[in-house]
Amino acid sequence: MKFRLVVFLLPAAALAQGVTIDNTGSMENPKPTWETQRQARTYTLQIPAPRGQITDRSGRPLAQSRLSYNLAINFPTPLDWNDAKVLAFARQQITLAKGLLKRDIEVSDAAILSHYKNRGVLPLDIAEDLLPTELAVIQGGLPQELILRQTYVRFYPNGTLASHIIGYTGREAPLSIRPIENNDLIFPESQGREGLEQIFDNELRGQPGILHITYNKEGQKTSERIARQPVPGYNVVSTIDDNLQRICEKVLAENCKRGALVVIEPDTGEILAMASYPGFNPNDFVPIVKSSVFDAYSKDPSDPLVPRAFRSAYPPGSTFKTFVGFAALESGKVKPKDEFSCPAAFTVGDHTFKNWKKSAAGNLNFKEALTQSCNTWFYQVGIKIGADPIIDYATRLGLGRRTGIPVKSETDGNIPTDEYMLRVHKRKIKKGDVANMSIGQGDILISPLQMAQAMGVISQSGVFHQTRLVKQVQTIDNRVIAAYPNRVRDEIPVTPEIEDVLRKALVAVTSDGQGTAHRAQVKGIKVAGKTGTAQWGPTNKQRTAAWFAGFVPADNPRYAFAALYEGEPNDNSVHGGSHAAPLIGKVFKQVFAPGDSGKGAEKDEEKEAEPPADESN
Repeated sequence: MKFRLVVFLLPAAALAQGVTIDNTGSMENPKPTWETQRQARTYTLQIPAPRGQITDRSGRPLAQSRLSYNLAINFPTPLDWNDAKVLAFARQQITLAKGLLKRDIEVSDAAILSHYKNRGVLPLDIAEDLLPTELAVIQGGLPQELILRQTYVRFYPNGTLASHIIGYTGREAPLSIRPIENNDLIFPESQGREGLEQIFDNELRGQPGILHITYNKEGQKTSERIARQPVPGYNVVSTIDDNLQRICEKVLAENCKRGALVVIEPDTGEILAMASYPGFNPNDFVPIVKSSVFDAYSKDPSDPLVPRAFRSAYPPGSTFKTFVGFAALESGKVKPKDEFSCPAAFTVGDHTFKNWKKSAAGNLNFKEALTQSCNTWFYQVGIKIGADPIIDYATRLGLGRRTGIPVKSETDGNIPTDEYMLRVHKRKIKKGDVANMSIGQGDILISPLQMAQAMGVISQSGVFHQTRLVKQVQTIDNRVIAAYPNRVRDEIPVTPEIEDVLRKALVAVTSDGQGTAHRAQVKGIKVAGKTGTAQWGPTNKQRTAAWFAGFVPADNPRYAFAALYEGEPNDNSVHGGSHAAPLIGKVFKQVFAPGDSGKGAEKDEEKEAEPPADESN
């Protein structure tokens, strides 16, 4: 499939002054060359190409290149001045520029002299990325010693939208620290530093143009000509739906201080939204990030530069009971109608584990136990089946390992094994560890992306579609260079009876009177999911991870999702049902609003019902 993208590319001639086109140039010479005219020296330099776009799934731009104007000093040739004359000339031009632009311009003597000695054949930028008001002032006329230079810089049209996915660019190392050579760039290129900008940096960069600058034997510039126009970089088409991404980010911003929302198309594995809050504005890094801005981001206690959706992992709490039940039923060691008691407490060895409810709930089958999120029921079932089935099914569902999306530093998460326990705790898994695993506590860590992925596999009857963040890479004229099609990563056998009871149990969590996720309900739509609440961190600053994960509509899943709400330290009021489930309800009330082409459910404007007390484990 091709996506038609439009790039506004200005002619390369606009990047230099008085340049003519020459199609006979080449880049075969490794050093500045002497042409046939005696002692006429020619430099062959490169003109950076505009970076390609990063777009959403429909071709809507998430990252673009734009034209930027710099004010620069044009040193006269030949370049034979002493240091004092160079500095006096440059300072005079800087003073004039300050008066014109009404802005402070700081350029050190060392920077001026380094540029003059190493790159004096090219202008020295003294004021970058001029504002429209500044351009209006200086376009009235400039002395020949000052010129406007046009460069390409990165632009993120939606500000903070999908910032952790897109990443940002930074300028490469200064070019003026060594003498100019053939094939050097006439101005620094942008370099991907995070996200898709970093992973697809080579594809996005494009092919530089070629510029020839010729000097006569006296060292005076005689001509400039462009031998080859730069070719824009390839465009990277992501799987993200910018509208759904925007909804998720808005819901997070309005309802939590820290959190994440992930939505996947389960029958393709495509990530439709992957929101981490708080975020950042990648435009703050263009053309360079000010130290004050970077310090503000780095020192912010909410860590806005951290992509919580895929780089952070949390204890999953009771959401993990979904996978424990799946393992218990599919292993054949527990039947859907088997009943276990749900006491207020359960003792393993010398340790007593408590249920989140203070009173016993009687004998329950799997559906009833998952609906009510009975801890003590799952303690018993986990110990009955042992650690191996839990580890095996969790791993096959993609938990505790990277999904493989093209980003740096995706978290592995963790599903503890005997090898892990021996390495970290100097012992193998014990019954108490299994009891903890059975309710998603202990050493289990899962990212929101992994959680949504696993729920997607459950929704597809065990068919595991490889999770994807990029659809394809294509040229400016829409020729596909690389494609990442849908492929099945694994197929986990699922018995129809077990699939049916698991789906009904997940629906009951949101719709049954005993369920814990009433606030995830969407009018006219069956929502299947599981809440979870887990604590992590040091005792004196313990924090709560509140979860709600599942799929919707339950009978014909179009979306698999995970919501993660980070509580404040020592705030015991945070629970999956009261804090995470409402995030999903708010998102999908907008997705399934009137006019939706899928189900066309009515938007529910009624006051949300108060949920029952949620599980606190």
